[in-house]
Amino acid sequence: MPRLALEMDFSFSAAHRLPCYSGRCFNLHGHNYKLTVRVEGEPDPKTGMFLDYGDLEKAAKAAVLDRCDHANLNDFVDNPTAENLVVWMWPRLREKLPGLTEVRLWETRECCVVYRGDP
Repeated sequence: MPRLALEMDFSFSAAHRLPCYSGRCFNLHGHNYKLTVRVEGEPDPKTGMFLDYGDLEKAAKAAVLDRCDHANLNDFVDNPTAENLVVWMWPRLREKLPGLTEVRLWETRECCVVYRGDP
């Protein structure tokens, strides 16, 4: 069977401020984030699936969404830039999703950070 990729998008709202930045984002503000989680694997020959979408959703919810949604991100990430947030999310998602290959965090509709784990 071929190796395939499965992606799922999630959304959450959160507040943060960037204490190490001298600009508007130094002040407390919020975003409606979009999180894209990508996993890869080989489908089971019988079911034709390697991961159920419902299982991916449960894993993402337990790993990061329950903690981040409607939260102040500064409460658990010192300098919660989008870059630092995906690095914080990676090991939590990886623990629940062994086939994890990529995490994208959209801070706005136009801007995202892509993380593929440590080289």
